[in-house]
Amino acid sequence: MGDISSKARDIEAAVRACFEAFRDRRRADAEAVIADGFTFTSPYDDAIDRAAYFERCWPNGDRFAGFDIERVAVDGDAAFITYLATLADGTSFRNTEYLTVKDGQVTSVNVYFGPTYRNGRFVAQKPSSQAGLDPVP
Repeated sequence: MGDISSKARDIEAAVRACFEAFRDRRRADAEAVIADGFTFTSPYDDAIDRAAYFERCWPNGDRFAGFDIERVAVDGDAAFITYLATLADGTSFRNTEYLTVKDGQVTSVNVYFGPTYRNGRFVAQKPSSQAGLDPVP
């Protein structure tokens, strides 16, 4: 296996910077790494723009008690990142996201949700729940 290229290292660094800013609640740092033409897509968001992302998605980070990046896999001008998030109520979930990067800034994110657990047990989610974080009663 050869050395990782400089371009791949730059893409991974941008992706990690974006996630670390979200995890550490450093909005100014996130704004610096998220491009002006940014789009965010998830099962609940259809290519929302940068402003809508910061309005609708950024506040969800305040609910996190833990956020661990498990792997980053660079793919051309993009990267897949898998992380394990734990909310203040003990609920945890693992997601994978695909981020495109241009000139050191994240230009798009596509989120793929994984299952949710509380106390080690699967928690079914409502299809309409915000960001897949609210368990079905």
